[in-house]
Amino acid sequence: MISITPWTNNFAIAGLAIASLLDYLIGDPWNWLHPVQVIGWIISRYTHFTLKLLKHPLSLRISGVILGLGVIGGSGVAGWLIVQAAGWVHWSVAIAVSSILLASCFAGRSLRTAAQDVLQPLKTGDLATARSKLSLYVGRDTAQLTESEILRAVFETVTENATDGVMAPLFWAIIGAFTPIGSVPFALAYKAASTLDSMVGYREAPYTHLGWFSARLEDYLTWIPCRLMVLTLSLLSGKPKYVWQICCRDAPQDPSPNAGWSECAYAAVVGVQVGGVNVYKGTVKHKPLLGDSIHPITPARIEQAMELTRWMFLIWVAIAILTLWLS
Repeated sequence: MISITPWTNNFAIAGLAIASLLDYLIGDPWNWLHPVQVIGWIISRYTHFTLKLLKHPLSLRISGVILGLGVIGGSGVAGWLIVQAAGWVHWSVAIAVSSILLASCFAGRSLRTAAQDVLQPLKTGDLATARSKLSLYVGRDTAQLTESEILRAVFETVTENATDGVMAPLFWAIIGAFTPIGSVPFALAYKAASTLDSMVGYREAPYTHLGWFSARLEDYLTWIPCRLMVLTLSLLSGKPKYVWQICCRDAPQDPSPNAGWSECAYAAVVGVQVGGVNVYKGTVKHKPLLGDSIHPITPARIEQAMELTRWMFLIWVAIAILTLWLS
């Protein structure tokens, strides 16, 4: 059994509390170097070199394993070393550095800002600006989207990214808080896995073989926090049986083992339907319909979904801090 000292508990409690507050109040300042930028640069350089040098599927798969393990493990080790170095200066410096690094792993504020960035021009009927803003955050073609399609895209974005951008990093930070290693290495390691998935985790060329390991590993790392999210959302809705039934009915139709569950849970709670026809680089793709269309997707429904994420985040943090305090 891992023995957790009172100091370790206090450090973990302070880190989680301050990081949560920083993300809620500030988010990610645009002029600050973000850990994901560093991780992304490393992935980009490695990928460029590998794809240029290797052509055989097996060699690309092996290279993908090295990439995944190296970036994820390296991110965790780097986070641990930074916090340790800060601790040699003073314990307060270690808490400050730990809190900032941890806050950088939570994208709650950034997700809300992105949604508002698109919704604001919609309020004045400026579809052109809304489409342009939306294109910064989604992979689908936005030039011809109607207002209802824009709203659906925003809802799908905030509900899918609530998992890998907010709750899954928090889950792994909480897991790390109960170990001598600490929250930061666990959260940064997960953030690296998520970044790998978004950059190379595609089934299409040229990432088919290079990115298979990263995509599969990110799915595994997100599976438990995603299901805990669905459980939390169903309890918050006051109709857990209904939400779970809708998720079991619709979510398995989505090719992603996690995104479909996340989007479907929010859709069931809010009473909207997501999915349908999307266009990616001129190619039409059909996503399965998730949830029942009881209400149309409106800015108010999107805000309701984001409010659910805030409450869920607060509940998880409160449970973690209380458990640490009582340990």
